[in-house]
Amino acid sequence: MSFNIGLTGLNAASADLKVTGNNIANSGTVGFKESRAEFANLFVQSYGSISKTAIGSGARLAATPQQFTQGSLDYSDNVMDLAISGQGFFIMDENGSKSYTRAGAFQVDQDGYVVNSQGQQLQTYPRKDDNLYAVTEGVFVPELNDPEFDVGNLQSLQLPLENFPPTSTGKVVSKINLRSDAEAIRDINGTLVTFNQNDPDTYNYSTSATVYDTLGLPRNMTFYFQKTETPLTWNVYADLGDWADPASPNTLTPISLTFDTTGNLVTPAVDELQAFPFPDLALYKPDNGAQIGTVQNPDVVPPLVDTTVFVNFTGMTQFGTQYTVNELSQNGNAVGRLSGLEVDANGIVFSRYTNGQSKALGQVALANFNNPQGLQVIGNNAWIETAESGEHTYDAPGNGELGSVQSGALEASNVDVAEELVNLITAQRNYQANAKTVSTADQMVQTILNLQ
Repeated sequence: MSFNIGLTGLNAASADLKVTGNNIANSGTVGFKESRAEFANLFVQSYGSISKTAIGSGARLAATPQQFTQGSLDYSDNVMDLAISGQGFFIMDENGSKSYTRAGAFQVDQDGYVVNSQGQQLQTYPRKDDNLYAVTEGVFVPELNDPEFDVGNLQSLQLPLENFPPTSTGKVVSKINLRSDAEAIRDINGTLVTFNQNDPDTYNYSTSATVYDTLGLPRNMTFYFQKTETPLTWNVYADLGDWADPASPNTLTPISLTFDTTGNLVTPAVDELQAFPFPDLALYKPDNGAQIGTVQNPDVVPPLVDTTVFVNFTGMTQFGTQYTVNELSQNGNAVGRLSGLEVDANGIVFSRYTNGQSKALGQVALANFNNPQGLQVIGNNAWIETAESGEHTYDAPGNGELGSVQSGALEASNVDVAEELVNLITAQRNYQANAKTVSTADQMVQTILNLQ
């Protein structure tokens, strides 16, 4: 019996050494969770035995549960390196089979899918509406950075391989300070001059914004400001320049700007859009067959006219003696190529393009379990669901008990090497002690044999 007790001790100490050795071997494995050897004692009970005189029968390995404590974050320059800070697991798919991991070293395969080193695809929540555009204030504008996601559906994250389409400029924001000492322009006879976009002596100030037509071609939209003889009042004209026939320029219709005595804009009213129609883009060079401005939309009442650019003059002022452009922005863009990715703390993946635009592709989904220690280890830094782990719950990062996602970082192993080295010494001592039990039992048996 002493031999058997010592043997169980040797087996237990050997298992402890293996668990500790495995922890040390994976101290550099991304997303690895250390295990702990847990033991139970053995008792052989017989009918009618007295428990207070029962002698144990040794020890056995009861379990090797993994410890799901947070590992430190190691930062990198790779935006596709993702780390979870807090609870949760990345969801991976391989031919419909789901597995879970904390290792976020992802890459892109030849089809544009985001995968791990085993080729399993990262699961995300898709956008509810993949249409890039929406009608805002009667103008088709990109709706890219405030998307909604279908949290009831998972799909593999695939990066777009196509170009970002051009968007025609439909709205311009103009915030310019006009000189308060400007005067109406008159000729040598004292007569007010007639505005002519080709004659800089007929207007007080001009500035340009780059706008885009429906084919993504940049064009200069020039604003001409002409002071009227009425105090605090200006006329503003807009033109696309580069006439196909410079001798026959288009007749431009002005919009009146009125300021109060403190230099702030009175009319047009705040956020009131002013229309500058360009009825025939063929009058300009190059004549590429494109349009500019809003697209005809029957859902807008009243329907908008094609090739009209709307301008918001809110923020215009008339201060001091300097012309100053504080803002001159627009909502169009040229064609763009994929230039990079970005992942925020909520797991939303954005694609960035060379034209300065971005698009939300999806939101990384995380899984959680009532008992993570009940998950089954399948290797390659992955686990699968079991009855002991409980049924999974899926949600977006930051919701409920789920942690946030850190881009450009990897979660290191939670193994404390110094602690494991101490455990090695302890396990070695236990192994030696149990070996001594076997050796002592052998000596006792030898002594009995010598009595014969």
